[in-house]
Amino acid sequence: MSRTRVVVTGLGTTNPLGGDVASTWEAMLAGRSGVRRLTEDWAADLPVKIAAQVAVDPTEVLDRVKARRLDRTSQLALVAAAEAWADSGLDQAELDGERVGVAMASGIGGVQTLLSNYDALKEKGPRRVSPLAVPMLMPNAPAAQVSLLIGARAAVNTPVSACASGNEGVALAADQIRLGRADVVVAGGTEAAIHPLPMAAFANMMALSKTGSEDGGDPTTVSRPWDTARDGFVLGEGAGALVLESYEHAVARGATIYAEVLGAGITADGHDIAQPDPEGRGGTRAIARALEESGISPADVVHVNAHATSTPQGDVAEGLMLHTTLGKHVEDVVVTSTKSMTGHLLGGAGALESVATVLAIRDRTSPPTINLDSQDPLVELDIATTARDLPSGDVAALNNSFGFGGANVAVLYGSI
Repeated sequence: MSRTRVVVTGLGTTNPLGGDVASTWEAMLAGRSGVRRLTEDWAADLPVKIAAQVAVDPTEVLDRVKARRLDRTSQLALVAAAEAWADSGLDQAELDGERVGVAMASGIGGVQTLLSNYDALKEKGPRRVSPLAVPMLMPNAPAAQVSLLIGARAAVNTPVSACASGNEGVALAADQIRLGRADVVVAGGTEAAIHPLPMAAFANMMALSKTGSEDGGDPTTVSRPWDTARDGFVLGEGAGALVLESYEHAVARGATIYAEVLGAGITADGHDIAQPDPEGRGGTRAIARALEESGISPADVVHVNAHATSTPQGDVAEGLMLHTTLGKHVEDVVVTSTKSMTGHLLGGAGALESVATVLAIRDRTSPPTINLDSQDPLVELDIATTARDLPSGDVAALNNSFGFGGANVAVLYGSI
């Protein structure tokens, strides 16, 4: 593969902290939580009654008729992608669509459309199933809708790797550019699975925290990566999008460049369908491969936006990965988990956290990990509990994502 340089020229998001990049970043740096108690009737009998819903409903942003023809995953993806595209300054009319691609991921896809239409089938018969159900629920619907938005006619990919999907979208987008198959790719991930069935399923497999669901509990304190009291993640929803370009393409048009995608690593554990390898061997290989592809030293890494979901095993395993790959330099790295504020966006997590990682490089500031009152002694990392300054000069930052099925993705970004 060529060593074509790949850069980030646009950012977009909608998530539990904000409906755009500016409001999200301000909330992250302030350490605010987007986790709330669910008040909808359908949540009354669930064992877990908290989640991190988006701060701005996508139907308030999108055309009303258009929104009705989209599953919520696609709605969120379009909001994030439209912001990223506008931020990049690209003009569809001036581009060759055959050199523009999309890599928009989802871990679960259009689950709300699937289940609502199944309810209609059971209650009212087959004639009441929507003729748009399939194009709404298919996992590649968000990517396809983004391609229609921007006129992309190069590869339109849909990585589906559970909670590593969004980060994998970024990695595959960078590969498309390095392989010469596109000059511009909109990359990211989206998820909208706050629904009774996924929530009950996650709760029954003991993945979700049940803390804060009882009356009087504070839901904003439940997502607590690396804390000794952590007992599971909080389900979130949202999307993140990044516009990636070849460096030459971006410079030729005078684009504002946020950061460079230095390299990525994609591996699998081969260990268990749901549990992480307790020694973190698969994730370690993903980080090592990202470093190797980037051609940088562990000493160049100053910041990590960790996957850290607030689960007992996963948080410890990731600490082992960082010690193994960064060695003695891990002591100089500021680590954070923005999931403490946003909850876990599943297939959208890596994309939102990529946006946060790029902004951390731009502003040389790490957002905090909130709710860390008693750090697990098995996790020997320098974790930011308030917004922290990062070094000046040429630096790199790592974004990790790990998912069910043993999927591991690490992406390294660098200053430019």
